[in-house]
Amino acid sequence: MSLGQEYLKVVQERFRSVKDLGDKTIAQLSESELRFRTSEASNSIALIVKHMSGNMVSRWTDFLTTDGEKPTRKRDEEFEDTLTTKADVLACWEQGWKVLLDTLSQLREADLLATVYIRSEPHTVMEAIERQVAHYGYHVGQIVWIGKQIKGDSWHTLSIAKGESAAYLEQKQNEHRS
Repeated sequence: MSLGQEYLKVVQERFRSVKDLGDKTIAQLSESELRFRTSEASNSIALIVKHMSGNMVSRWTDFLTTDGEKPTRKRDEEFEDTLTTKADVLACWEQGWKVLLDTLSQLREADLLATVYIRSEPHTVMEAIERQVAHYGYHVGQIVWIGKQIKGDSWHTLSIAKGESAAYLEQKQNEHRS
């Protein structure tokens, strides 16, 4: 496998991993918890999902041939509280990720150094991908943090539980020995 092919494989895995953290957080929350805001100036998980989805659809639709900031995108509207049910939040979440993952699956090594534009600013495809890895990781981190604050002691950890690091490491080492 070439370096470019490996990069495309790894970046798809990273995006799926980031999505999985969001999936597992959203699954733990009720409709009202998804819309919880600490203040008018803060964003709920539902608003973050709406923003991410709007960004994904804009950035990844016709990725190689049109500017990533589509004229049809209404970014400010992404922060209006219109997702009223958990089903709405999930549908919006899945729509954005589908566009992203479908587009990534079509990219080839030869595309990585091509130039694409985001708000008229040139980026290599690899640079544009990395920009979005950082952006989505940042927002999913917010989603997880908000979810943890809402759930408190009833939060189900998404990674290694506190005090379980040694047992987890031993399990992984035993798996690799087998």
